[in-house]
Amino acid sequence: MSVPDPYGAAIQNARAGHGDPQARSIPTHVTLLPPTEVPAEALPKIEEHLAEVAAAHRPFRMLLCGSGTFRPVSPVVFVRVEEGAQECRLLEADIRSGPLARELAFPYHPHVTVAHGLPDDVLDQAYEQARDFRASFEVPGFGLSRFDADEVWRPWRSYRFS
Repeated sequence: MSVPDPYGAAIQNARAGHGDPQARSIPTHVTLLPPTEVPAEALPKIEEHLAEVAAAHRPFRMLLCGSGTFRPVSPVVFVRVEEGAQECRLLEADIRSGPLARELAFPYHPHVTVAHGLPDDVLDQAYEQARDFRASFEVPGFGLSRFDADEVWRPWRSYRFS
């Protein structure tokens, strides 16, 4: 689920400023399903599934506020989803069903990554800088992205809520 500008650009710029090598190859977002490799012939069924999920949900308000981290389990600093987290959880469960059913390595936790896989002192700095971040916006739907040969994630399809 995309984070709109100017908020998305601000988070992406912060991520790049921390030296995160993935900053410019991953648009700012809240993940609803971790990267999942699927065969090309499964795409029509997946797209139909995602359209059905979108039709079953309504637009909602999202508030991103403050910082969090998954350390020591994972070297990630993020901006917290304060409002809209429950809607994200419901969406995630519906998306991760049918043709996209799969087990997760970790329980689902909606967030927006600010720094990933960097040295501890940089993660500490990212945590402190994200502490005062605040953004509020309407979420009208979600998107499907693809990972291209140049190792950049790009939006591919959009699904609007009913």
